[in-house]
Amino acid sequence: MGDRAGRVIVGSWRWLWGLPVESGGKVAVAVAEESLQSMQESVQQLAKAVAQQVGAYERARTKYRDKIDELRAYEQQARLAQRAGQEDGARLAMSRAIQIEKLLPALDQQVQQAGTFVEASKDKLNRERNKLEQYKSDMQNIKDLAEVNAALESIAKVNNEFDIGSARSSFEAAKNAVEGRNMTNAALAELSDNPQEKLAADLDQLSLDDQVSQRLKALDSTPLLPLPEAHQP
Repeated sequence: MGDRAGRVIVGSWRWLWGLPVESGGKVAVAVAEESLQSMQESVQQLAKAVAQQVGAYERARTKYRDKIDELRAYEQQARLAQRAGQEDGARLAMSRAIQIEKLLPALDQQVQQAGTFVEASKDKLNRERNKLEQYKSDMQNIKDLAEVNAALESIAKVNNEFDIGSARSSFEAAKNAVEGRNMTNAALAELSDNPQEKLAADLDQLSLDDQVSQRLKALDSTPLLPLPEAHQP
């Protein structure tokens, strides 16, 4: 997909779902899978590029070997022409051999440079393949960890829904509130009773009790008078 397309996709996910990658949920797993797919495609493209480099290197080596063979052929032609007394032919063949001989160092350097590039590209391809395998393993670990996180979240949700400790705390708080209100009401009732009025009432009761006792004693010392007789009609 490429880096730009990948960023667009990630941005779309964030816009549609409203969840950041940092949340570590399903969005993060999806982004990791998309990134892994992008890396796989990049490694495939790199492998194709390395294959093209190897092909170009092999063609360059073949061309270099062909030039060496061509140089040897011209030298052989010059040797045979000279032995046959064909001076002009010998000189022409040797001049062509000399031209190729001058070209060979540059061709050799290019072939060596191409070989260096190819080896570096192969090493890079191997490193990227190793990294890709590591990322594949990490991808599986990410999925497994995401599943564990989801399970833990489910457990936490159940614990929160059936939190007896929370209910117990609420009960204790309600109990304390009721007891506190009872104590408050008792204190208010006690404060609402006027102590002066209570003292006066107590004194009046004592005085009444004393008067009753005195009157009863007076009854004991007074002779009992006969009741008047009723008149006969």
